[in-house]
Amino acid sequence: MCGICGCSDKPEEQVHERSAHAPGERAARLQLRSSSTLKIEQSLMNKNQRFAEQNRSFLASRSCVAINLMGSPGAGKTALLEALVRRVPELGLLVLEGDQATERDAERIRKAGCPALQINTGTGCHLDAHAVGHGLAQLAPEPGSMIILENVGNLVCPALFDLGESARIVVLSVTEGDDKPLKYPHMFRACDVLVLNKLDLLPYVDFDLERATDYARQLKPGLEVFAVSATRGDGLDSLSNWFRSRGSAR
Repeated sequence: MCGICGCSDKPEEQVHERSAHAPGERAARLQLRSSSTLKIEQSLMNKNQRFAEQNRSFLASRSCVAINLMGSPGAGKTALLEALVRRVPELGLLVLEGDQATERDAERIRKAGCPALQINTGTGCHLDAHAVGHGLAQLAPEPGSMIILENVGNLVCPALFDLGESARIVVLSVTEGDDKPLKYPHMFRACDVLVLNKLDLLPYVDFDLERATDYARQLKPGLEVFAVSATRGDGLDSLSNWFRSRGSAR
């Protein structure tokens, strides 16, 4: 898994280390590991940033715009894209789909009438700029296109990785709880737009739209917020206009 988020695929090694070493030796080993990890993380982030800048240059040379769409698994990102594809055909949307496995989401987007390319990350918990660069090359966007990068479902790591996008959107469904901005502050601080999705389920869950908006804007003053139902259509006109404004700005 991702070294940046602190995931480890060797929990048994950590348990063994705790039991097999004296406190002083263990502290020294942990300090050495922390130093090495920091260097690796800095190298990884610097490398990603270089690829992100290449992507940004590639997009700018074609007057294209890329939007990084993030959110938890099941927040409704793909359903939202399906609805937008049908509402803003004039934008010439293209989609890069990020998932650990399967082509299910890319197939859904193609059925909605939009070219889509699937990027499977395996054990990776986010898209990175290098993979996106390869995806952009395969998509070969026409001048003036808008590319949506639907990131792997995750409220942590995707916020850390620049992909060369010009804007970031986080989708939060009402089924997830209105305290998510407080629990995952970096994600909401890093985004330009918050989409509160699944309004059709609001009568059945304990979710306060105003409270969620307030929590998010405490982290990112001026954050744009749209409350929508991707399946029923509530609020999609306003969100579609936001995408049109990003398209005209290019």
